[in-house]
Amino acid sequence: MESSNEDSLILTPNQVRKYLSCSKGVLYEALRRGTIPSIRLSARKIVIPKAAFFRWLDEGGGNNFHQQE
Repeated sequence: MESSNEDSLILTPNQVRKYLSCSKGVLYEALRRGTIPSIRLSARKIVIPKAAFFRWLDEGGGNNFHQQE
């Protein structure tokens, strides 16, 4: 049984890209740097915990994730 997107506890990188309106490269760089909270499940699979992502956004994370650290 597959749950709907609204019930899911995780987001995919593609879903996060839609929320942030950013390029794939910018998103994956932010994930690599740890700017956006994520969990790497394997070499090719990354998921973003929904609660952590929206908390990060609420705290202003989306305002400066393009900046270099």
